[in-house]
Amino acid sequence: MTVTRRSMALALVLTIAGLRPCFGQDTAAATTQPPLAAEEMERFLQHASIVATKTTKKGVTDAKRVTLSDGRVTHDAQLQAVDIALPIFEVGPKYTEVDFKDTYRYNVAGYRLSLLLGLDNVPMSIERKVNGKPAAITWWIDDVILDEGSRQKKHTVGPNPSRTASQIHVLRVFDELIQNRDRNSGNLLWTADWKMWMIDHTRAFRLGRDLLKPQLLERVDRSMFEKMKTLNAPELTEMMEKSLTKAEIDALLARRDAIVKLFEGKIAQRGEAAVLFTLVN
Repeated sequence: MTVTRRSMALALVLTIAGLRPCFGQDTAAATTQPPLAAEEMERFLQHASIVATKTTKKGVTDAKRVTLSDGRVTHDAQLQAVDIALPIFEVGPKYTEVDFKDTYRYNVAGYRLSLLLGLDNVPMSIERKVNGKPAAITWWIDDVILDEGSRQKKHTVGPNPSRTASQIHVLRVFDELIQNRDRNSGNLLWTADWKMWMIDHTRAFRLGRDLLKPQLLERVDRSMFEKMKTLNAPELTEMMEKSLTKAEIDALLARRDAIVKLFEGKIAQRGEAAVLFTLVN
């Protein structure tokens, strides 16, 4: 997979969304620097110097917030180097997972998959060696006003409840596709424009082929659905490079088949208008 192909995919997403490609995880991280083109953003994450580091307050994967600078642009990013694989993982008496993985690779995979699906709400994440150790470097999102936990506590749906609901439907489909086992309210962020950002996917991309919560899949964005149906092993293998194994790609496609079958059944029963929607950015 060439940088050019990835950058073209990102550029398409940014063009569709009308995005200014500078985002981070709080208003303090916001910058007034000129926007970066797709290739510039990727090059910045890959090569800019780390000039400051601090541990983040949330999460259990030892993620760090780093400040990057190339002498022209300065911006924050998240650094995650976690790469754990265990045959059995237990959390108390109620949760056991076989073939457990918690790895930075899945942050990169989540971002690249979002490009293939035409989504623009998973921040850019690239693999880079830091102090000789591979890690995911993910652009920090600016203008965050609250996370999903705070949104629920405040019982708010923002100025456009329909748009908020649509973004939640997109989230549910995406998480089933990647079989995300660790989606929590802290890794869903809402920015000032009431856009949802999905971050931290280090415990996704499991090998399970069955859907975890199919009852939550009620509606799907039309464009996302059509792009999901076209996913195939050669394209995913090229796009993911080292981020996903063949077994992980095969499991993803099996879940894709299950999701498509589920929604096609709903469309047959209820009609397209009741199932498909177009997400307005």
